[in-house]
This record gives sequence, C-alpha cells and structure tokens, in this order.
Amino acid sequence: MAERALRGFGLGAKSFSEPATVELAPRQEIGFDCSGGHHFQVVFAEEAELPTEWECPRCGATARRSDGVEPEVKETKPVRTHWDMLRERRSIEELEDLLAERLDEIRGTR
Repeated sequence: MAERALRGFGLGAKSFSEPATVELAPRQEIGFDCSGGHHFQVVFAEEAELPTEWECPRCGATARRSDGVEPEVKETKPVRTHWDMLRERRSIEELEDLLAERLDEIRGTR
C-alpha cells in the first residue's frame, strides 16, 4: 500500500532544481528615502518601469527615490464651473433674452 501512496506538495513547494544551475533574471536595486528619515532598497527587474515613489515599509509614508529622479508633473484641467458650462451652450445675448422673459413672467404673476 505504501507503494501506491500519493506524494503531495504544499503551497510553498521547493524546487528540485539545483540553485547553482538556476540563472536569475537581471535585476537592479533602487534606493528610496521617506520623510521619516528611513532609507530602504527595492529590487526591480532591469526592464521594469521604475516608480518614483514607494510606500515606506517601516512607517507607511510616501518615499521618493534617493537618486533624485522626480515624478512627472501631470497636466491638470481647470475646474469647469456652472457658468462655464452655460456659456458653452448659450451666448450673452441669448442669456439676456432668457432673463428678460423670465423677469416679465415673474412680474406678470404678482
């Protein structure tokens, strides 16, 4: 019966290959500094797109790269107000006409 027993592996199964024969992918270490004064290294693949910010593993603050690379400044659109959206649909003359009509209506009902 022992011959027919199944051999199982856990989730963290070990590889049967020799560590000396395994060739690791090319890697690079990038240093980060957080506002709390902590410095740490993170390993990335050579072809990976490198982030400019990373969460500090000690305090959870946002850390920036210690090699001085700054994040890109993204172009932001100005906030559109109600008046801006109204002006996209109507001209000043049309708005003045509408205002005059509404004022006449209100004055007529009183």
